[in-house]
Amino acid sequence: MNNSDSIVDRISLTRRHLLGTLAVAAASAIPIAAYAQAASAASNNATAQAIADHFSSVGTMQGEFVQFGPRGEQTGGKFYIQRPGKLRFNYDNPSPIRVIADGKNVAVGNMKLKTWDLYPLSKTPLSLLLAQRIDLSAGSVKSVKQESDLTTIALGNNTVFGNSTITMMFDPKTYDLRQWTITDNQGKDTSVMVFNVKTGVQFDDKVFRVPYEVIPGTAAYRD
Repeated sequence: MNNSDSIVDRISLTRRHLLGTLAVAAASAIPIAAYAQAASAASNNATAQAIADHFSSVGTMQGEFVQFGPRGEQTGGKFYIQRPGKLRFNYDNPSPIRVIADGKNVAVGNMKLKTWDLYPLSKTPLSLLLAQRIDLSAGSVKSVKQESDLTTIALGNNTVFGNSTITMMFDPKTYDLRQWTITDNQGKDTSVMVFNVKTGVQFDDKVFRVPYEVIPGTAAYRD
C-alpha cells in the first residue's frame, strides 16, 4: 500500500507441503505415519478455526499500525475495521495514501495527486480478513504453525483471486491479531503489525465511504 503499490497488489499463494514418499522397506509404517499426519492436520485446523472464530466475533476494531513493504520501506498510521467488509487505513504524513473498503470495493487513494484506484473486495485477500465469519472448512487453510508465543495461519483461495495468500499471526493465549502479511505473485511481502487496538468501537458511516463521485466510471456504485 505504498503509492500505486496498494495492499491489494501484494498477493500470492503459498503451496501446501507435500507428503514425502516412504521407502518400500518402511511400508509397514505408512498407516501410523498417515494417521499421525491426519491427526496433526485435524488439530491444526481445529486450532485455526477456533482462532478465526474468535477474530470473526470482533465486529469492530481500531488501532495503530506499522507497515513494512517489500523493499524495506516502513510507514505507519491508524486503521479501522468493521465487519463485514469494511476497512480504512489512514497513513501518517508524509504518505498521501488512504485505503478504504466499503464492503463492495477496495479504493486506494493518493490525496496529493487526487487519484483513486478501485478493486473488487471479493477479488482480494482482504475479503478473508474482513469476512463476517472466516470459514476455514473450504480448503482455504494453507498452513498452520503453532509456537509458544505465536500461532501463524496462512490462508488463500486460488479459485477466487489467483495466486494469493494472507498470513495472519495471533497471540496463542488471547487469540488477538498481531500481524498479517500479504504476499504478491512474485513472492514479495507486505506486512502490517497492529497495536493499541480497541474493539467494540462505534463508527460513523462516512469512515468507510468510498468517494465514487470523484472516481471515473463508478456511477453504478454511487448512492
